[in-house]
Amino acid sequence: MVHYSLVTLSFLLHTKDQAGLHFSTSSTGLFIMDYEEAVCALNTLQTNVSVLDQVQRERSELPELQLQAMRGFLHRTGLTVDKLDHLNIIHVTGTKGKGSTCAFTERILRDYGFRTGFYSSPHLVQVRERIRINGQPISKELFTKYFWEVFSQLDATKDSHGVNMPAYFRFLTILAFHVFLQERVDLAVIEVGIGGAYDCTNIIRKPWVCGISSLGIDHTSILGNTIEEIAWQKAGIFKPGVPVFTVKQLDRPMTVLQDRAKEIGCPLWVCPDLEQYESGAGPLSLGLAGQQQRCNASLALQLSKTWLQRYRQSDDQLAAPIVENRLVSQATAFKPSPIMVKGLEVTEWPGRTQTLRHGPVTYYLDGAHTTGSMQACVHWFSQEIQQEESSNRSPVIRVLLFNTTGERDSAAMLKLLEPCQFDFAVFCPNITETITENNADQQNFNVSVENMLTRCLDNQISWQSLSGTETKQGSESELLIKGRLPLLAKTRTHTMVFPCILSALQWISQGRDAVLAAAGSPYLPVQPSVTAKAEPLREAAQVSVLVTGSLHLVGGVLKYLDPSLAS
Repeated sequence: MVHYSLVTLSFLLHTKDQAGLHFSTSSTGLFIMDYEEAVCALNTLQTNVSVLDQVQRERSELPELQLQAMRGFLHRTGLTVDKLDHLNIIHVTGTKGKGSTCAFTERILRDYGFRTGFYSSPHLVQVRERIRINGQPISKELFTKYFWEVFSQLDATKDSHGVNMPAYFRFLTILAFHVFLQERVDLAVIEVGIGGAYDCTNIIRKPWVCGISSLGIDHTSILGNTIEEIAWQKAGIFKPGVPVFTVKQLDRPMTVLQDRAKEIGCPLWVCPDLEQYESGAGPLSLGLAGQQQRCNASLALQLSKTWLQRYRQSDDQLAAPIVENRLVSQATAFKPSPIMVKGLEVTEWPGRTQTLRHGPVTYYLDGAHTTGSMQACVHWFSQEIQQEESSNRSPVIRVLLFNTTGERDSAAMLKLLEPCQFDFAVFCPNITETITENNADQQNFNVSVENMLTRCLDNQISWQSLSGTETKQGSESELLIKGRLPLLAKTRTHTMVFPCILSALQWISQGRDAVLAAAGSPYLPVQPSVTAKAEPLREAAQVSVLVTGSLHLVGGVLKYLDPSLAS
């Protein structure tokens, strides 16, 4: 239960209609807000589209100039860069795999007995997932308490400084730092949001060690159109004298990383293959599926070992030497401690190469959203589905549930998925349900519903072109949600477009998923012709569903498939 300043309350009353805020009064007559109301206020800061446009215009400027505003926001909340030095930070960037690397690293160090903080993005179901203490999202009570402490400070000082509130991601980054300092964590694992040099997490001045996961093409409007430009941006987190570890990269980006490390004055080490680590119990087992996780695990081992060496200089078992040759600095594989081995084995990171079995319906979830990560997703799914179908003698139906966001090349990713031979391709926007009340965690004001649905229809056309599906006369049907937006769902042979995630899931599962069935009757009534198309789904011994293309889509699906994530 938290009380708030009149300045903060003035803002909330002003935005009540926009954000759907509700207030109650205690016996003392003071306003009291709950978690949902805090998230609604947070959502008013969703100006990411305009912020990204601004970053694109300022790309050529020094990161120092762009981070100046972040320092100002920190100062207004009572934080300083000096205070962040006490968080003993591990800073990780990359195009794909940086979140998994952070998850492995955090779990290992937590299992050593350290109190860990972990900041990541995006969230899947609830925004508090982004800020974790000892591996768990902070409680709703703590989120609410610390949110208003930071929000009220920024709101109370905005006029005197002549600036407004920070944007959504900047605010959450400041909030994470505030939480970790208040909760007195022993270390903080910080995942970069976008890029590195221009990212607001790069306010960090003295991390203990930095990591770079696999590099690829993404966020080109911000980071650049070439792999070299992107590598330069990622290397922006390098700090003088701070060791950096990277997974093996292609020659061109690796050269950029080496040049940046020499320029900044920090040692750069390349991680060995996971198979090179000595383990008395045989090959190392990972809690995260997929071949691509092996390089992430190796990076996590090097980050963890380096952090522990700084913390425990006398730990001879972990003090494996690092050797250098003329071309690159090669980190030496070592014998992981039992704690490290166990940590890798039990790491969990929902929505990344995750499998959920609900009776006859099996869901394969992976938030791959670049061509590189989609290649890894296809490899993982193909292996998993081959093993799954080999144990079933009866027909197995394959379903793709897909969506993309932003500037992603949907057609290129769908082309990679086409060889998986799906029986149905289902498309929907990243909207959990068309009624958004009491769902503030997954509200997105940065893109219109019309644009999201247009993207889905474009994806459907791309899939039809790839699969050679013929359009049949009279095969279009209009799905209307009474009292809501009239949404056109074009049905083609083997393809469907639905207006929200819940309606898509209920059509795919056809009442055969007990978890979804527990939610009640179908959310979206459909015409008999649409129901008839689902006959193979009702009759198959097994339905295998791959959910991919967007972490936001995966998060919306997990909201229904794993209700514990929303509790």
